Amino acid sequence: MALAAQNFLIPNGTFFVVLIIFLIVLAVIGKFVVPPIKAVLEEREETVTQTGHDNRTATEEFENAEAEYREAMKSARGEATGIRDEARAKGRETLEQMRTRATAESDGVLAEATTQLRAQGEQAATAAREDVGRLSSELASRVLGFEVSADAAAFDKSTTSGTVS
Repeated sequence: MALAAQNFLIPNGTFFVVLIIFLIVLAVIGKFVVPPIKAVLEEREETVTQTGHDNRTATEEFENAEAEYREAMKSARGEATGIRDEARAKGRETLEQMRTRATAESDGVLAEATTQLRAQGEQAATAAREDVGRLSSELASRVLGFEVSADAAAFDKSTTSGTVS
C-alpha cells in the first residue's frame, strides 16, 4: 500500500468519499434546485414568446386601424369636397336668382322712371307750348315796339301744333 500512498494517480478512500458527497449534492441540486429554476425559465420563455406574439398582433391591428383611418379620411375628404361643391353650386344658383330678380326690379324701376319722365316731359312741352304763344307775342311787342295781337299768337300756336284754326 505504500506504493498506492506514494503514487498520486491511484485513488484512495478520500476520493471515493468526496465523489459520493459530490453525487449526493448533485442529486439534491438536480432534484430540488434545478426544477424551480427550470420552471421559472420556461415561464419566462413563454412570456417572451407571448409578448412577441402580442406585439405582432398589436402591430397588425395598428396597421389595420391606420388603414381604416386613412380610408375614412379619404372618404370624408371626398364627402367634404362634394358638400363644398354642392354649396358652391347652390350659392351660384342663389346669386343668379338674386341677380335675375335685381335685374327685373331695376328694369321695372327704369321703365316706371322712363314713363314718369316721359309724362313730365310731355307736361313740360304742353306748358311750354302754352307759354310760347304768349311769350312770343310779348317778345315781338318788345322787339317791334308796338303791341302784337293775341290772334297772331293764336296763329303761332296753331302753326306749332300743325293745325290751322
